[in-house]
Formats: sequence, C-alpha cells, structure tokens
Amino acid sequence: MKKFSPKSPDDNLIKGADMSLAKFGHLNTIIDGINKKTIISGQAATTTLREDQSGSILLLDRAAGEVITLPPAKVGLSFQFVATVSVTSNSYKIITSNSSTFLAGAYGSYDTDTTSTANAVQYFTGNGSTHVSLSMNGTTTGGLAGTNLKFTCISTTQWLVEGNNLGNGSVATAFATS
Repeated sequence: MKKFSPKSPDDNLIKGADMSLAKFGHLNTIIDGINKKTIISGQAATTTLREDQSGSILLLDRAAGEVITLPPAKVGLSFQFVATVSVTSNSYKIITSNSSTFLAGAYGSYDTDTTSTANAVQYFTGNGSTHVSLSMNGTTTGGLAGTNLKFTCISTTQWLVEGNNLGNGSVATAFATS
C-alpha cells in the first residue's frame, strides 16, 4: 500500500478539504502498520497460531523442534515460516487445525549434502485432500536453516504451501496425513 500524500495535480480537488489528519501523518501511520510484518520467534514446543497473527513471519528457531498449529481456515490468512536454526531432534511440524482442512501446493526441496548429487532439487506437492501437515526432520524431509515456506489459506478447506525446504541425503516429501 502506498503512502498518502495530500498533493493533487488539480488544486481544486483539495481546496477547502480538511487535511489535518494528513498533516500529522495519521493515515501514513495506519498504512505503515498495515505494511509491517510481525516477526515471531522463540515459540514453545507447541504453538497454536491465531487469526490476528496473519501476515507474520515465524522463525523456526528451536533445534529441539516445534509443532505449530495453523488457525481455523479463513480465506486470505497467511503465514511465512523461516528456519533460522536447523532442527536436530523431533521435527518442525506445521499442521492444520482440523482433519478436514488440507494442504495443497508445492515446494522445492534442496539437497544441501554435497557428498551426494550436489544441490539436487526435487519438488513435492500437497494433494489438497489428505495432507494435513508438513513435518521436517532436519535431514531428508528438510527443516535446515534457510528453509522458507509460506502458507496461505485459499478456501475454507485448503491452505496453499509454497517455498523452499532445505534438507540433505535423499530428500523426501514433508507432506503428511497426520
């Protein structure tokens, strides 16, 4: 969203208009608030997201893993997940709020293990009808530092997943049915 500027190519359009809010920048402050993304870090082992946190960037920063539950599906909600720490035990798991809300879309999984096929990329897809979670184990199913995934609610029963997932070894899908 662009900043409001009380200028006009035609001075008659703003002649006599009360521009006091614009003079004090209130509208720009509101727009700045809309554009700002909240960074959420330091989650506990389990976290349930709220609708009012939509648009946030969640840092996956707990080496012991995290289970994050998305809020109930509402079209337009979105969350971005960025691994700043590689998961070393358990997993980074992002799951829908109920068994009738599914994951669709695709992400690229990058093999960072240079001893195998160096930096090979594979794409994995959520089928939108049985996958309810993404579970990254820190190796083959990803979750290494640098992983960046976005979840956007596209219907009352589906979240679209897109982004990049870093793993090593023979990378495999992180999409899961539980």
